[in-house]
Amino acid sequence: MTTGQNESRLVLFPPTAEVDGKGHLVIGGCDTVALAEEFGTPLYIFDEQTLRQKCAEFRNEFGKRYPDVAIVYAGKAFVNRALAVILKDEGLGLDVVSRGELSIARSVDFPMEKIYFHGNNKSAGELDMALESKVGRIVIDNFQELDMLAGMAVQRGAAPDVLLRLTPGVDPHTHRHISTGVEDSKFGIPLASADEAVSRAMAAPGLNLVGLQFHLGSQIFEVEPYRDAIRVIMDLAAEMKARHGFELKELDVGGGFAVQYTVDSTAPPVADYAEMITATVTEKCRQQNLELPKLIIEPGRSIVGRAGVALYRAGVVKEIPGIRCYVSVDGGMADNIRPALYDARYEAVVANRMNDKEKKKVTIAGKFCESGDILIKDIDLPEIAPGDILAVPDCGAYCLAMGSNYNASLKPAIVMVNDGRARLVRRRETYEDLLRHDVV
Repeated sequence: MTTGQNESRLVLFPPTAEVDGKGHLVIGGCDTVALAEEFGTPLYIFDEQTLRQKCAEFRNEFGKRYPDVAIVYAGKAFVNRALAVILKDEGLGLDVVSRGELSIARSVDFPMEKIYFHGNNKSAGELDMALESKVGRIVIDNFQELDMLAGMAVQRGAAPDVLLRLTPGVDPHTHRHISTGVEDSKFGIPLASADEAVSRAMAAPGLNLVGLQFHLGSQIFEVEPYRDAIRVIMDLAAEMKARHGFELKELDVGGGFAVQYTVDSTAPPVADYAEMITATVTEKCRQQNLELPKLIIEPGRSIVGRAGVALYRAGVVKEIPGIRCYVSVDGGMADNIRPALYDARYEAVVANRMNDKEKKKVTIAGKFCESGDILIKDIDLPEIAPGDILAVPDCGAYCLAMGSNYNASLKPAIVMVNDGRARLVRRRETYEDLLRHDVV
């Protein structure tokens, strides 16, 4: 274990992270400095062992507390073909929100019965693809979609299993941009309209209503909001049973489980979420005399977040005496827009000098033409020189998924590391890729 700058920050990296005899950061048995030289920077690394361990942790923690649970990975956090194969191997389902994400799943023969199709504005084309693919569940978000899907299902002679997404009106106490369970949300059907939604879905000849779904938001550090939302939805389910004969066969409580991004922001363990969610569902079923429904959990960030690490190469170091020292790197908001979008905070280490002591407070700036392109503000690091490799932990979720070609930049390469071996799972874009879709 290093006694230099990075001892406390190592806990944010994948559990395979260590420091070798050269003072380099090693992940999955691979020297990150060597990876930067071989594959270039910016570079995103995923630790396969961490990915598989997180899948197993969710299966085990929920499975030992509840008789029938499906763990469905939220693809919006990040999904590509290599990750989809790992999810399939680990027995997880996949939550998709577009034809693109569904196409990734189909390309690796992901079991369609384990696909949950979400989205607040599904097009006719998306619904048609979902029906043609025979996805396991379509999560209906609004009345317009309900009517459109019912009509399309009848035309196809299909009867898809569906869930209704409801907004329980529970504040998850997270950033307003990632809060989705409150009443004023673009997602879901308000509770005031739930009675009509259930009755219309049950009456639709092309639909098979099997359950209810809600999603509170992302980065939820408290377990109590899940309890509050489950109580609301279960009370509603009991009311719908009495009024319409509705049987709650499935309850999807979404995801939103927090990840620790900084040394001072510890997130609850998966076991805490599992205990609160399963105990509340069990308690409410007993109180309302309901059969235990199948429980669906949709973790995304909490599976891939810690598994991903971003590597950057330091460039210009700009000292403004008495004000700030900027260290610019060769990536930024085009590959990680989270700090600019909702003030996300990160840590970093100097991967090629892990045993050096902190000497200076610096701000890590991206290379893109926005003043808001700041990856990390005011972090203590060793004296940084051009060419040093900075490693940023917890970059597995939403960084790549929300990446762009801003300033006509190239999207970075991605490597998967495991047991000392690194394999390319997405090549770096080329300028030919960048120009391929332009027509002159």
